Amino acid sequence: MTDLIQAFSDYLVNTKNASKNTLDSYRRDLSKFLKYLDENEVGAPSCNKECIQTYLDVLKKQGKTNATLVRVLASIRCFYQFLIFDGQCDQNPTKNIVLEKVEKKLPEILSQREVDALLAQPDITTLRGCRDKAMLELLYATGVRVSELIDLNLDNVNLQVNLLHCTSEKNDRIIPIYKSAVKAVEDYLVRVRPVLVSNRSEKALFLNMNGERLTRQGFWKIIKGYAQSAGIEKSITPHTMRHSFAAHLLENGAGIKDIKDMLGHSGISSTQVYAQIIKQKYDASYKKFHPKAGQ
Repeated sequence: MTDLIQAFSDYLVNTKNASKNTLDSYRRDLSKFLKYLDENEVGAPSCNKECIQTYLDVLKKQGKTNATLVRVLASIRCFYQFLIFDGQCDQNPTKNIVLEKVEKKLPEILSQREVDALLAQPDITTLRGCRDKAMLELLYATGVRVSELIDLNLDNVNLQVNLLHCTSEKNDRIIPIYKSAVKAVEDYLVRVRPVLVSNRSEKALFLNMNGERLTRQGFWKIIKGYAQSAGIEKSITPHTMRHSFAAHLLENGAGIKDIKDMLGHSGISSTQVYAQIIKQKYDASYKKFHPKAGQ
């Protein structure tokens, strides 16, 4: 099973140019699917449409959302594309499986008050709190993806000119950093990182308490914990600060193209969702209070 997953991973990288996050997601989905097949004594090449549909039904009974089922089906479909490419089967059993379309929801954003409350949670007198403060401030200051945040190296930040150089898999961009975020990062670099680092050749900007590069899962736990302590009831994900960064810029007059460039979006359509968020935010008040709204 391990060899098959590795071969599939190589296929994703070499033929699909899959990102690390996509690769991790597909590998997780495939591992669970292959385990299910193994438990039911079914070989992957001989698995048919009914078998896959039964697997999806099992996941649904376990309480998996429709969005999760759609993603899992996409992973399995891609896996069978690989098996056909590799000559292990001649048809894709997922071909005629159709799931309900997932209704696209606008991303959740924090209000400015909620952001301020979140940023105020870390206790900067502690090593952990000082590091967390720097990460949260930098995330809100630049709107980078969490995967990009944890991939940052020391030479990606230039605190003399208040700029972040973000080099991700898909683009390369320069983003300004506001002063209080610069101060938080400086404080971390002076007081905390030298204490945490275990290998002096380590290039990672943000380290865990063992002196190694922080993981995405590690940051997830950090932001969820602070959101809870701040009394924020919204469903927080590692992407929430990125969404809030973009929406707040747009709300305060920034141009959509500038926001697109800072976010590293390949097309403007991905950025325009934030205009829908702002519109939705004010529509109810406008219709309720503007004297001519109903005319």
